[in-house]
Amino acid sequence: MNIMVIGGGGREHAVIRSLKKNKSVSKIWCLPGNGGIAADAECVPVKATDLEGVAAFAKDRPVDFAVVTPDDPLCLGLVDRLEALGIPCFGPTRAAAAIEGSKVFSKQLMKKYGIPTAESLVFSDPVEAAGYLKTAEYPVVIKADGLALGKGAVIVSCAAEAERTVREMMVEKIFGESGSRILVEEFLTGPEVSVLSFTDGKTVVPMVSSMDHKRAHDGDEGPNTGGMGTVAPNPYYTAEIAKECMKTIFLPTVRAMEKEGRPFRGCLYFGLMLTPKGPKVIEYNCRFGDPETQVVLPLLESDLLTVMQACRAGTLTEEMVRFSDGAACCVVLASDGYPKKYETGYEISLPETEEGEEIFVAGAKREGGKLLTAGGRVLGATATAGDLKTAIRRAYALAEKISFRNAYKRSDIGARALKAAEGKTCSPQTSQKQE
Repeated sequence: MNIMVIGGGGREHAVIRSLKKNKSVSKIWCLPGNGGIAADAECVPVKATDLEGVAAFAKDRPVDFAVVTPDDPLCLGLVDRLEALGIPCFGPTRAAAAIEGSKVFSKQLMKKYGIPTAESLVFSDPVEAAGYLKTAEYPVVIKADGLALGKGAVIVSCAAEAERTVREMMVEKIFGESGSRILVEEFLTGPEVSVLSFTDGKTVVPMVSSMDHKRAHDGDEGPNTGGMGTVAPNPYYTAEIAKECMKTIFLPTVRAMEKEGRPFRGCLYFGLMLTPKGPKVIEYNCRFGDPETQVVLPLLESDLLTVMQACRAGTLTEEMVRFSDGAACCVVLASDGYPKKYETGYEISLPETEEGEEIFVAGAKREGGKLLTAGGRVLGATATAGDLKTAIRRAYALAEKISFRNAYKRSDIGARALKAAEGKTCSPQTSQKQE
């Protein structure tokens, strides 16, 4: 079977590694891929957002199944384009991807169908927004409506900061047209939980929960990043909370999308805040998270391709999806200075991995037979084990064997989760994030 995977980061590397476990898979193309993915798939230099280029490539190849993972091509309608060519896809249509592509749409959906979320107001006029924010109760969260490279949600603590944020988003257009409309949202507190789920438009099967670490530095300090590491499962996400989320959030969301004529098939990501008043949705994503995928898929015991095909065919059942009872940790190695100014082009030295260890490459290229750094987040060192403490120890031991000039990593990935699991007092993550 020939598979085409769209994207080029650590998430895609994890997806490809899982797909390769199916013995019927004979060929995988990755568009555009990266230098590390090239060891597991044939990389093709076509951008994920080049819908015409992807379609042209697919027309000339015997592609049996396509997996579209990044948000941009999903929101642009790449799945619709490929399905029109007769290529079955894992991923939502453009209409369904609006659940991530428009924060206004998703917020209105939740309000209409009674799905718990933060209170918010929508503004399309910067003067009106600034006027409201002069009398608002702080802190508040200001979100750009559209996709903004993971930087479209800003927590502001005073009117002056709010005015500056509105001006940057709506007047200076730092996020382009994504900031033409904004949401001013209630600031929620409590532990954050990421729950990816498989869905065929009717059935929802949550994957193992995870905890991301967005801040660049130890102690959850520094600027927001695409993610500096992840652990799974998330100890705050108990069986009781999972049951409540299924009843009040997961199933209502999928049913709401179906009622709106936008049935969602693929991976639906729920970003949750476990508030004192119960679980609430911070955000939806229309695809696998990054780096959550790098800890969730290594714990998947079922065949990923079979599950993906069932999502597309509308035949998904709970029995098809099984996860290990163990734990996983991913430690991201980044170029020092990320997410701001950093240098690339340095040679990467990778060790041999043992069973239960994976290295997922995100930002690297191959030149002259060498693997060189080519991005802010370079790779993720992932390890699984029977318990979280051991998984964290193994992931850091693996990370220590990887070397490249100006490599940087946090030293406390999973520390908060361990304290929570052990019942110790700790400060849960309370910053509302944006993928």
